Amino acid sequence: MKELFELFLAFARIGGLTFGGGYAMLPMLQREVVENKGWATEEELMDYYAVGQCVPGVIAVNTAVFVGSKVKGFAGAVAASLGVISPSIVIIVAIAAFIQSFSDLPVVQNAFAGIRVGVCVLILTSVIKLFKKAVIDKFTFALFAIVFGLSIFTDISPILFVLIAAVGGILVHILKGGDGK
Repeated sequence: MKELFELFLAFARIGGLTFGGGYAMLPMLQREVVENKGWATEEELMDYYAVGQCVPGVIAVNTAVFVGSKVKGFAGAVAASLGVISPSIVIIVAIAAFIQSFSDLPVVQNAFAGIRVGVCVLILTSVIKLFKKAVIDKFTFALFAIVFGLSIFTDISPILFVLIAAVGGILVHILKGGDGK
């Protein structure tokens, strides 16, 4: 029960202190899940995050399910999920009650503009960390460049990018003499 409560609290902190969506929470996930708690490795967290983007639902909740499930099975998945969404529900209900009254104020508009800039910095920091871990050789760099270019210049679904990258990784492994496992 203690570990379930720890999962709930850790993900409640992540959910309550991360502004800007799933991408912005990656630095906190890395710090809390990998460095502080040791519930997953950097590579596992990247895998959870990648798969969490490809399945229906919110990235934060999907990632919480994967981590919670690894730590404590189904009950861990539920605890982590409830933890990550609880702060959002409370904050959204509170904001919804007052936003119409304050949204036109210049100070509120300026605050949101500043928050957007801060979130961009958090996302960029996460991308740089992920890049350093994921782009490790010529093949992964080429794959990165292709997917990056396609994502900028086409409207291809991100799911297809992940599937293409997965197939590319399997093919390269096989071509290098592996058996595809």
